[in-house]
Amino acid sequence: MNKISEQIKARRKEFGLSQSELAALSKVSINTLTGIERGESNPTVGVLTKILSTLGLELSVRVIEL
Repeated sequence: MNKISEQIKARRKEFGLSQSELAALSKVSINTLTGIERGESNPTVGVLTKILSTLGLELSVRVIEL
């Protein structure tokens, strides 16, 4: 989760958005976004999709065979 958190924070800063602005644009709570950026929460796929879509990113899943 840390890698996604770091990418969200970096991309948000690239766009010059505050956390509250990104939260509003993504239609998620500021507490949710803050927790995600800090790596303290495990968001649902739906929440991640909203945030990533707002930032022009996509969620991709890679399945690794064990």
